[in-house]
Amino acid sequence: MKRLFILLPSAVCFLAFLILAPAAPSQSPQAEEKVIALAQQLKLTPQQEAEVIPILKAEAPKLEAIKNDTSLSGMQKVSQLRAIHSETSGPLQKILTPAQYEQLQTIREEDVKKAIAAKRETQ
Repeated sequence: MKRLFILLPSAVCFLAFLILAPAAPSQSPQAEEKVIALAQQLKLTPQQEAEVIPILKAEAPKLEAIKNDTSLSGMQKVSQLRAIHSETSGPLQKILTPAQYEQLQTIREEDVKKAIAAKRETQ
């Protein structure tokens, strides 16, 4: 019980820090919001948040750069997005439970499909 009273305020403080901390200069506010929303969807523990969120924040600017790169074809974008996802999948798989990791993979695939659909709409 005592441990719960220590963990709960710690988790609240950590979430407040994530919400109130300024985004990295190369990271858009939307990317920051997506990382936080993803962490909430996965129902991360405070320890998982401390390990997963920096990984997701580091990959977010790379993903945004690929999505916004007009010199790449749709297939090149999909290929590069999946390559970045595979770079971080090993560390994330070690941190997340199998169910959380499966959910993350599903969310990522949906994002790739949305990027493809958005590309088709603009053509």
